[in-house]
Amino acid sequence: MDKYKWCCCLACALLCTGALLCVCLVTLLSTPCSGGFRHAAVAADSLLCSQVGKSVLQQGGSAVDGAIATLLCTAVVYPQSMGLGGGSVVTIRNKTGKVTVYNFRETVPRKFKRNLLDDCPDSFKYTPGSQWIGVPGELRGYEALHNHYGRLPWSKLFEEPIRLAREGIPVPPYLGKILGLPTVKSRIERSPLCEVFCNNNKSVLETGDIIKFPQLAESMQMIAERGANVFYTGEMALDLIHDVKAAGGTLEMEDLRSYQVRVVEPWTVSLGETLMHIPPPPAGGALLAFILKIMQGFSLTPHSLDGEGKIQFYHHYIEAVKFANGQRRSIRDPMFNYKMNAKHLMDPAFINNIRRMISPNGTHPPSYYSNVKPPPDHTGTSQVSVLDEDGLAVSATSTINHLFGGGIYSPRTGIILNNELADFCGRADTLMAGEQPPSSMTPAMLESKSGGLLVIGGAGGSMITSAVALSVINYMWLGMSLKEAIDAPIVFVDSKNNVNFPPAFDQSVIDGLRALGHQVGQMKYFFNVVNAVKEEKGCIVAESDARKQAMADGY
Repeated sequence: MDKYKWCCCLACALLCTGALLCVCLVTLLSTPCSGGFRHAAVAADSLLCSQVGKSVLQQGGSAVDGAIATLLCTAVVYPQSMGLGGGSVVTIRNKTGKVTVYNFRETVPRKFKRNLLDDCPDSFKYTPGSQWIGVPGELRGYEALHNHYGRLPWSKLFEEPIRLAREGIPVPPYLGKILGLPTVKSRIERSPLCEVFCNNNKSVLETGDIIKFPQLAESMQMIAERGANVFYTGEMALDLIHDVKAAGGTLEMEDLRSYQVRVVEPWTVSLGETLMHIPPPPAGGALLAFILKIMQGFSLTPHSLDGEGKIQFYHHYIEAVKFANGQRRSIRDPMFNYKMNAKHLMDPAFINNIRRMISPNGTHPPSYYSNVKPPPDHTGTSQVSVLDEDGLAVSATSTINHLFGGGIYSPRTGIILNNELADFCGRADTLMAGEQPPSSMTPAMLESKSGGLLVIGGAGGSMITSAVALSVINYMWLGMSLKEAIDAPIVFVDSKNNVNFPPAFDQSVIDGLRALGHQVGQMKYFFNVVNAVKEEKGCIVAESDARKQAMADGY
């Protein structure tokens, strides 16, 4: 009898334990992780486009499907930043952990103005004109990504962007702000862009006005039905070339026909317990890694921002950025400049030597940092970060370079052309047909030894480096949440080594940096944007940068 009772008690205990485990499991699965998502997420430049990407994921699409749909949406919502007339750099991590970089940036056309770089401005300014147009790679890149990682039909990814372009959307506040800038307003009202961005009175649209892209919708419909070839070899290519030539450009059909996407291995750098995968030159990953490795040597902690330490932190960071600016001419297309591979920026000995050159007591003249100026390209670009249910991760940075590219609009296709060749200004003395321009774009993946993943990248031209670097520093070493890390203000070192601060930046820090000899600039507009998705212990957190009034989404 005792044996029988003992068996009954044991059985009851096991049943209770099992029931308790089931309750815990159900609770765990039914309770959302704090501020995050369980399955997948998209961080784009607008809530609308994050929702478009999320919808594609919920329909069974991969992270690549979601990223393509999101970028197509962004071309409608924020056409000043990116579109089919531009190019991208995309870093992908598959579910086994392998990371690959797809580079489909614009290239120098076969025919170009031989003394083009003589037209480069002496200081930052908008660089308009058809002579700066590079061969667009955007759609060839989408095609290559979809062929390798897509799940949904190609045409499915275009459905919602086409609807938005055709039916129209209210001008978002951020785009309305851009259109309202006096220089932008006058430029658009005097250009073919007015066909899209002006009302019937030929004045630029304002926030809340309905903007439509009927010709772009027709082009996207054709691409959705017939594939990317219609843009590169078909009648759309003929229309695009016709409009570019009418504007005085040099693009030829052969430029489009021969465009090829580059698929390369990432560069990988260790940041303590974290591995960071970055796109190699001519993308800007090496400069990001260079800054982070310098700053890693200062043993940062959350207390680094306490009291006087905050001034010293920013001083060290600004000095690191000045040295990075001095190395920008090292970032060139390796297919055309094999001797300029930027690998020295990953060399621990070189990094340690640079760190020793940073004095805690003051700054130095520009020549101390090699006297190489950062490029004048801190306006355009868009970033999308996506993570799907299967662990496929995508960090994509896309651009047409300056706001609305070079202001060249193709009325037959509805496409805004890039002015990407302006990226050679200040970074090169020559350029060659087929060469990609140097870039600050750095879509990145960071893997921690504990299994966490951070998918991150930035927009804002040469502001990308500062924005992403400070976001990573804030998150990894200064103890901030991902939202706090992205929302925190950045500092930007301009072409004269002036240090520029956004509004409401800590005045005591500015005063302290002045006392160390830093010259303060007068920059009015900060276009830096960082969008990121992180996954850790089954919880996904997605953050889009509030500076562009953006929001992420997921499920």
